[in-house]
Formats: sequence, C-alpha cells, structure tokens
Amino acid sequence: MRIQNKMTLASILLSLISFVSFAQEGPPPPMPPPPPGLPIDGPILVVLVLALAYGIKKMLDLKKA
Repeated sequence: MRIQNKMTLASILLSLISFVSFAQEGPPPPMPPPPPGLPIDGPILVVLVLALAYGIKKMLDLKKA
C-alpha cells in the first residue's frame, strides 16, 4: 500500500471510531433517595419480639410433649 492509501484508511478508521464513541450513552442518573419519614424501625421491632415469643412458646411446647 502506498502512504496515501494508508493515510486515507487511517483517517476513515479514526473518524468511524470517534462516531462510535460519541454514540455511546453514559450511565443512567442515580435514583432519587426515598421520601423521609418512613416508619421502618417500629414495626420491625414488634415483629421481632412476636417472632421471638412464638419461637420460645414452640420450644416449650416441644419440651412438654
């Protein structure tokens, strides 16, 4: 290949690569934070206490049987 053909091929490849890189999209924007004031601590504590009490009751029932 002559030098002019190599330069033309290199220019075409460089321009194609630049078009492809500009066509790429960036990462999506981050999700917004959840709204404030969601009551997540109270019900979880109640459920854990009830589950613990139920588990203790079942263990005691199994020991009696």
